[in-house]
Amino acid sequence: MPSPSATRFALPAALLLLVGLMFVSLGIGDMNLSPARTLAGVLHQDELAAMVIWNMRLPRLLVAMLIGAALASSGLVMQAYFRNSLASPGLLGVSAGGTAGAVVVIGAGITAHSLLFLPVASIAGAFVATAMVIALARRGAGTERLLLAGIALNAMLGAVSSYVLSNATLTYERNAQILFWLLGGLEDRTWEHVKMAIPIVVAAALLWPLGRQMDLLSLGADEAQSLGVDVRRLRRWLLVLSTVLTALATAVAGSVGFVGLIVPHLLRLLVGPEHRRLVPLSLIGGAAFVVACDLVGREAGGLRIGIVTSLVGGPFFLWLLRKKT
Repeated sequence: MPSPSATRFALPAALLLLVGLMFVSLGIGDMNLSPARTLAGVLHQDELAAMVIWNMRLPRLLVAMLIGAALASSGLVMQAYFRNSLASPGLLGVSAGGTAGAVVVIGAGITAHSLLFLPVASIAGAFVATAMVIALARRGAGTERLLLAGIALNAMLGAVSSYVLSNATLTYERNAQILFWLLGGLEDRTWEHVKMAIPIVVAAALLWPLGRQMDLLSLGADEAQSLGVDVRRLRRWLLVLSTVLTALATAVAGSVGFVGLIVPHLLRLLVGPEHRRLVPLSLIGGAAFVVACDLVGREAGGLRIGIVTSLVGGPFFLWLLRKKT
């Protein structure tokens, strides 16, 4: 049972943690900056520090925050939709669908015309994967069958990405782009990628007021309907928002796993199951988690963010499975 003080102070504590991580992230890199110089750079009082922060580190930081918020909140929504605490975009194949869509347009050379094709293809791929998972869920699939379906979907969609990657006619540049998306990464993110990720803010803003209805849905569809919730409409919204959030995150940073599983679980342990608290905390907590993982990866010699989250998330998932068993 979460303590009342943890529940009360969780949101301001998460905000403070995120601000602290943001400040550290802006100061660390090939050229380390002292806290005073980092602040001077942010305020444009130090020309060299300002150039490093505003041109390189701030876009990367903003992309990290946005994809973290998107993946964590998407995982929370999927867990509410399926009423299954093991549901997450990565495990159910939704992230793999978004990645496959992005890889196909990169391999076809379509992104050379405009980067905007990436989120469109990623959203299309994610929706195909989501539709397949929903079809299984409607047939009464339990936790075990949903996880097996996710494994199968991940393998099938991974095969699509591998097929594109193995195409001998691809140029070195496109091969490198595809590998980047398959491994997940934040290197060389620019303001162009920040603009691509901005719709995440809109999707998150639409999700924010649904916390109370998600609480009622967790009681069961019939109970929620009797309490005035339009369950069909709510589920449709949750499905669209979670898929779009995952796809947008994948479109700007590639496949980054386990964020949607780890963050909602840790927050649920901290503040309890009420979605009115969990929705804003997932947005902030997810952002803080990915920024922290990015810092670890950079300090470990340049590990990609997807590798760091997998190294953290794999043991966490095994622990969770053991706990469920």
